[in-house]
Amino acid sequence: MLPPAIVVLTLISFALGENPAIQVILTNKGLQYGTHVGAGWVQDKLAQVTLPDISGDIDIGFLGSVDYTLTGVTITKCDFPEPSVQFYQDSTGFKTSITGLSVALTGGWLTSYGIIHDRGSFDMAIFNMDVTSVVELGKDPDGHLSVTNVQCLARIGDVDIRFHGGASMLFQPFVEHFKGRIRGVMEAQICPNVEEYIVTLEYHLQAMKVSFDVAEVLTFVLPLTGVPVISASTMNLGLKGEFYNIRTHTDPPFEAQPFTVPEETGKMLSVGMSEYTLNSASYGLFSAGLLQTLINDSMIPPFLPVHLNTSSMGPYIPQLPKMYPGLLMNLQLYAREMPMFSFQPGVVKLGVQGTVKAFAIQSNGTQIPLFNLNADSKFSSKVWLAGERLKGSTTLDNYTLTLASSEVGTFKTDILESCTRTGLNLALAKLNVELGKGIVLPRMKHAQLVNTVLGVEEGFIAISSDAQVLQADRDIN
Repeated sequence: MLPPAIVVLTLISFALGENPAIQVILTNKGLQYGTHVGAGWVQDKLAQVTLPDISGDIDIGFLGSVDYTLTGVTITKCDFPEPSVQFYQDSTGFKTSITGLSVALTGGWLTSYGIIHDRGSFDMAIFNMDVTSVVELGKDPDGHLSVTNVQCLARIGDVDIRFHGGASMLFQPFVEHFKGRIRGVMEAQICPNVEEYIVTLEYHLQAMKVSFDVAEVLTFVLPLTGVPVISASTMNLGLKGEFYNIRTHTDPPFEAQPFTVPEETGKMLSVGMSEYTLNSASYGLFSAGLLQTLINDSMIPPFLPVHLNTSSMGPYIPQLPKMYPGLLMNLQLYAREMPMFSFQPGVVKLGVQGTVKAFAIQSNGTQIPLFNLNADSKFSSKVWLAGERLKGSTTLDNYTLTLASSEVGTFKTDILESCTRTGLNLALAKLNVELGKGIVLPRMKHAQLVNTVLGVEEGFIAISSDAQVLQADRDIN
């Protein structure tokens, strides 16, 4: 039976080709939990199943043949044993087996013999049904996860049936005929139904989005980079995990590097994200020209010693108020190089190389270029999980301010550097207050993560977790 494996796939909302920037690893613990949840889901659904009509004829001796139909066959009770599900390396997928399934059913019977028609009800019991299904996982040309039925075997041990009403006493002696007929019909229907279920699942997988617009200029793409990798204890899905500029659709001038997520057999699943993902977002924003901002004097906190007017800048650039007295100033800040993230054990590093263009604003609104400063910063951040919140803190490792060019003559930048460093540290202090509060981890549609652990490794971040299906969401469509 397939549903337990399908439930597992819904918990994680996919030989690798290109290096994936995101890896999703399902462990045997996760597979078995999904099997357990799926068994309960199937048990609940069986009560809603109505089986197809079964028709045929029986020879009752000198009377000839009587046509019959068993109709409205529904399940009244099911002894549904826990399925056995395992990663199946031979077919790069799952092998699911159910042994000893027994089902009680009820329905109505109809007979016709010439112009004579009769009807009644029946009770049926199916004993020791065994079903084995093997599905193969793959990747379609667009990067969707694909699933294919490669093997299905079904066997019913025995069938018992009791007829009630009408002329049922005439049919009870022919139960042995019915048993063989019904067992054969039902055995023949099981695997086609499994195949139909897999085809339906495949349809939904092909309809799933593998790209998401996350901003006006950025798209996040998550196609599979290769077929799933199946071992005896895990399934690894490699995903592209790249942001790109919607306008240009150009890949970054660097590639995702290979990485290996530590195996956490005590957790149900693990997710690893390469620094490539964040750097691709940085490249997309940088190439779109969005890493820039304009600062005016109204944005400067009153308590800071430096304000954006030529008079206030006099102590740092003596010639400025002489050349342009009493004028407000604007600062245009932009990244002159793409900011780069670096994941190192226990810490996330970020380097920002920025340029500050200063302008004096004349009374008619005309902006006069004054000077350009290069402001280069390096930051270190730590991230951790506390309860259900992702928290963090950031520190300024290094900061330099140098004169790149000037229309007002040369000047020293050491005092300006000290003042702006103070402003940066004050801004980081406020940021750290918010980071300390944390953000709530997103909840999946039908499950939530529990016992989650986060670690920063060389080149990637790894998150390992268990999952818990929410009872209110067990009715998964």
